[in-house]
Amino acid sequence: MSSESGLDGYSQVVAGVAAEITPKVASLRVPAAGGRRGESQGSGVVFTPDGFLLTNAHVVGTADHGTALFSDGTSAPFKVVGADPLSDLAVLRADGTTPPPATLGEADDLVVGQLVVAVGNPLGLAGSVTAGVVSALGRSLPTRSGAAARIVEDVIQTDAALNPGNSGGALANASAQVVGISTAVAGVGLGLAVPVNATTRRIISTLLRDGRVRRAYLGLVCVPAPVPAPMRERFGRSEGLRVAEVVPGGPAARAGLHTGDLLLSAGGSPVAQAQDLQRLMFAEAIGRPLAITVMRNGAMVDVIAEPAELVAA
Repeated sequence: MSSESGLDGYSQVVAGVAAEITPKVASLRVPAAGGRRGESQGSGVVFTPDGFLLTNAHVVGTADHGTALFSDGTSAPFKVVGADPLSDLAVLRADGTTPPPATLGEADDLVVGQLVVAVGNPLGLAGSVTAGVVSALGRSLPTRSGAAARIVEDVIQTDAALNPGNSGGALANASAQVVGISTAVAGVGLGLAVPVNATTRRIISTLLRDGRVRRAYLGLVCVPAPVPAPMRERFGRSEGLRVAEVVPGGPAARAGLHTGDLLLSAGGSPVAQAQDLQRLMFAEAIGRPLAITVMRNGAMVDVIAEPAELVAA
């Protein structure tokens, strides 16, 4: 019996994705910050033919260079082109030959329960592969960098095992398209990934062009939630974003938004997913009044927030 015939359908899909993606995911070695000895580790995904890689902003931190090591034993020094803390994405440029790029997919096409495969370098073990399903979509990830609070919006939750070092690695669908960049371990059996979609493509393009993204932020952690049935006809909406956390002292807190509020619209546009809010948070929103409508205790409440610029800690 051949090894292929001995695999079930699920295993064949995972093995095929692993074979396609693993050569394109580098193990990153990044010098420790502040002149300290040693280095931090993470992963990065080649996404252009001329040696650009995607990883997490928190993987590179304040470093401007490092080394990428590939599964075929080759390595290349890299420069950090730019990083965006709010999306936790960074773009690197390798100085040397890199494998052919991975194909970027579309995370907005994902559904809960769909098979995904994570490829990275957890715990310093190069080319590790895990598989699972999409557990949830549209999650928000509160993080902290120094004294500043950060909210990474619209992340993918998966039960594909992630460990330290997976950060910056690929989350791929069954067609070996990269639909997310692994970003964090959420708890036992849960991992999170930044989606690849229209919003993050805009971020990546801006990093390639300008080396940075001027970002606005509100300071909210939101999750998709249904509008209570008795209120749907009254408000003309079936879904919104439930405020799970308000960052103290942030623009949302100053505007009077509260935990438990159900966001219905922002800037005159409906919001039902984290991405609906995130796509508004670019440079043009900084310091400008943003009308937000929420449902609170069965009543419609209008507030005006002024998104602030996200600055490095």
